[in-house]
Amino acid sequence: MSMSTTTEVVAHHWAFAIFVIASVGLCCLMLSAAWFLGGRARGRNKNTPFESGANPVGSARLRLSAQFYLVAMFFVIFDVEALYLYAWSTSIRESGWVGFAEAAIFILVLLAGLVYLARIGALDWTPVRSRRMPEKTDLSHTNHHTQ
Repeated sequence: MSMSTTTEVVAHHWAFAIFVIASVGLCCLMLSAAWFLGGRARGRNKNTPFESGANPVGSARLRLSAQFYLVAMFFVIFDVEALYLYAWSTSIRESGWVGFAEAAIFILVLLAGLVYLARIGALDWTPVRSRRMPEKTDLSHTNHHTQ
């Protein structure tokens, strides 16, 4: 990049550069003001967790199963896809029937993905051993005592 093009870029984007510098400066100013002006609590209870006024019981570290994170990822994925559908719905008049067909295909792919997740058991929270169906008993061989 030659000197003349650098000068042209700076001359063309000077407002954006001032905006970025002012934004970063304002953030630094607010953080440093909070650090200098903020109160300092120096007590023995400073580093203990606050549980609605009650003394904490047990450990705050919870071990969550991998299933929780899997469902959280599914939620994020389907939530982003819902954003795509919202964007489509705001421009439905401009997109016409072609846009409608594309959205219908998109929804069908979403439903296929949801059916697949349900079939492989990814949305099932019960343990694997309790998912088995109980053995069927033949009720025709039971003895009914009539008197």
